[in-house]
Amino acid sequence: MHKVLVAMSGGVDSSVAAVLLKEQEYECIGITMSLACSTTAFEGGCCGLTAVDDAKKVADKLKIPHYVINFKDQFQKYVIDDFIQEYKNGRTPNPCVRCNQFIKFDHLIRKADELEVDFIATGHYAGIKPLPPSPSGRRGGGLSDRGDEGFKLFKGKDTKKDQSYMLYRLNQEALERTLFPLGEFVKDEVRQKAKELGLPVHDKEESQEICFVEDDNYANYLKDKCPEVVKPGPIVDKKGKLVGKHEGIAFYTVGQRKGIGSHKGIPKYVIKIDVKNNTVVIGDQEETFASTLQADQVSYISGRVPTKALNIAAKIRYNSKEAKAILEPISPDKVKIIFKKPQRSITPGQSVVFYNREEVLGGGIIN
Repeated sequence: MHKVLVAMSGGVDSSVAAVLLKEQEYECIGITMSLACSTTAFEGGCCGLTAVDDAKKVADKLKIPHYVINFKDQFQKYVIDDFIQEYKNGRTPNPCVRCNQFIKFDHLIRKADELEVDFIATGHYAGIKPLPPSPSGRRGGGLSDRGDEGFKLFKGKDTKKDQSYMLYRLNQEALERTLFPLGEFVKDEVRQKAKELGLPVHDKEESQEICFVEDDNYANYLKDKCPEVVKPGPIVDKKGKLVGKHEGIAFYTVGQRKGIGSHKGIPKYVIKIDVKNNTVVIGDQEETFASTLQADQVSYISGRVPTKALNIAAKIRYNSKEAKAILEPISPDKVKIIFKKPQRSITPGQSVVFYNREEVLGGGIIN
């Protein structure tokens, strides 16, 4: 019987993931990661005190062991410090991408190694499939029977809950050790199963987007953690003419209209953030559209860098639609993306993720 370390956040998704694995006769061990937000007073995050208590209640009902692991130092280093630095650089980061890469998979797999556990599992809505075996036969050493020639990452069945965008930085080693039990389920089915089993979290609300920012109030968080980015400064038009004042560049992102107002009766939008001069540049709506972007810190699920241009679909933020594009590799970790149709609000610091239909090819950070 294979052992699996199940990341249990106290929510319905990770709870049902544990149920499904137990039904498949895995030997499950529940793990709740103690991150930075569990030291704060609010309970909207995925790792607060209530989350730990809920995860333990589910583990007790399933009769599986449950432990809390302290990942606060790692979370601070790889997620929070980067989050703050990106805002200092005038960029808009997505901390969930880094949390998945460095905490939920990298460090959790290391913990699984320490405990001599075969797999880790999460409640993400995504899927993993093996590549076809090579004609020469299977490569030895794999833990599972899912194929040893490599693994592909796919979107989840539930198009509204699909979380593959957040997982594009996973590599082959991580995918070989990971199980996504909810990949073939939709949210309503997950809640229904939790209700039928009498799990205490079956009707629990979704956790907030960023677990360490209370009520998603970035302004208050940044004022407290890095007051230097909330220094007032000028708002100028694209010719450099002063048209207003801002309260801090961290409160603005490319494409934003809120807080900008109108000038001469015409709505204006943020088109650039000038960190060096602490300046927000605004323009007309059409100036928020662009046909190309460059990205760095690029990673590919296969581990292989393309040698020529690829036709892909690209997604420039979690909630955006995919758009047809061409990927042109610049270097092993840099790409240029050329869209068939201009895209609105391409935002430095966000991730651009590459797809081939349902398959995730990889992604990078927009620069």
